[in-house]
Amino acid sequence: MLKYPLFQSFYGGVHLESHKNTSNHKQIARDFLPSRLIIPMNQQFGSDAIPSVKVGQLIQKGEVIGKPAEKNTTAVHASCSGRVGAIEKHPVPTAGKVSTSTCVIIETNDENNIAAQKPPLFKNHLDKLTAINHAGIVGLGGAAFPTAEKLNRKSSHCEMLILNGAECEPYISCDDLLMQEHATEVLRGALAMMEIVGAELTVVVIEKDKPKAIEAISNAIETIGSKCIRLTDIPTMYPTGGERQLVEALTGKEVPSGKYPIDVGCICQNVGTAYALDCFFQLGEPLINRIVTVTGQGVKNPQNVAVPIGAPIVELIKFCGGYDGEVSQLILGGNMMGYTVDTDQLPVTKSTNCIITTKKATTPKPFEIWPCIRCGECIPVCPVRLLPQQILKAYENKNFEELGKLGLSECIECGCCDVVCPSHIPLVENFRKAKHLRMQEIKSSELSNAAQKRYELKTQRLSSQHANTEKLHADLKESIKESSKNDMIKAAVERSKKRRDKK
Repeated sequence: MLKYPLFQSFYGGVHLESHKNTSNHKQIARDFLPSRLIIPMNQQFGSDAIPSVKVGQLIQKGEVIGKPAEKNTTAVHASCSGRVGAIEKHPVPTAGKVSTSTCVIIETNDENNIAAQKPPLFKNHLDKLTAINHAGIVGLGGAAFPTAEKLNRKSSHCEMLILNGAECEPYISCDDLLMQEHATEVLRGALAMMEIVGAELTVVVIEKDKPKAIEAISNAIETIGSKCIRLTDIPTMYPTGGERQLVEALTGKEVPSGKYPIDVGCICQNVGTAYALDCFFQLGEPLINRIVTVTGQGVKNPQNVAVPIGAPIVELIKFCGGYDGEVSQLILGGNMMGYTVDTDQLPVTKSTNCIITTKKATTPKPFEIWPCIRCGECIPVCPVRLLPQQILKAYENKNFEELGKLGLSECIECGCCDVVCPSHIPLVENFRKAKHLRMQEIKSSELSNAAQKRYELKTQRLSSQHANTEKLHADLKESIKESSKNDMIKAAVERSKKRRDKK
């Protein structure tokens, strides 16, 4: 078995007030049943699923309602029983913003029993990966990347499976409660992943501020009796939950730019994903719900809820007692890497792990932004070892080549630099704009280069055509000249014959 020191060090990061006690003192609520579902077809990284049901059709919980569009995309299932009311475009939260996607609208009923399922049987690993895709299982840490694709080791060898239970961002406690209540299932899911990728070791990573989860996982490891699962508790610091940061902290290996953890022998999966995988392997249950933390001062009863995928946020808030006073912000995700939405009519998706409500009275007033004083405070807290102040300067100068050299694309937008900046410069916001402008510049440059290449090919083609035409004309002239000469000689011979005939 591999022998890593389990935790070496973590570069950068900041200590933040956790705000987790607001929601982690109750058991997960499992009796939430919304009156309707808005289930998007674009809940996973990659192509949208294709609706496979019709308006008016009766649907049973767990039934496929969206088929994968491509080989490596995932299916979408009904998370409650009911009748299809519509198939239409609807605003949905995705990739840090609100966009419009095709959704299957289901009016739910009281028949909440899942369609008869059996634990799947597999012939080989390829069978397993295909089944995981058809079960709609994606990463539940936030990115919603298809789990089967991530577990498909291909030619790379996986030495270590990292089970991420760090949950470093403030307010979020869904993984904490999941590990407390379902530690055995989480570890069984991890063992299933290990078997698929051929890993020699699984390391469960939990921050030290989750003692109950640490105890539950530790007890479950003893109960299972597996010597290839180890638990490590890491310092409570944001953003320790980043997979690249975890790989480096546990193994001392840095994931190269443009590469993935598997390129250094590691695969990182969220504990929620492991739990979903176990539910599928043990019960045949596809991914149809997830644990969501509903918290903040703007909700009356903060808690963690098992939410059917597609449930409207407005109904989830109502289940948690409704709004408490005037709410100024609704944030999806944590307060650091989450984003604000302006409506609660959006559905919960597979990537929705937290909903934060803030009161108007408690929302901090905007700070006045001052010029950068080049104090360098942002440099030691950057977990990716970037130079934020230099990136900001390159962005302000629209120096896109310099932005590339400074590693702008490696920025994970964690917000650590924002926290420590004494000038209150919204660095992450500027970096997002810089990324967008740089991508536009790259695309513009590519289009310009393509146009230049087309022009050069056209010029070369026309030049070749002109040369061929000139040669053709020259040959034609020579032919005419030769023909004319021959005609003159022939005429002279004819005249000579006539003269001889006359004599």
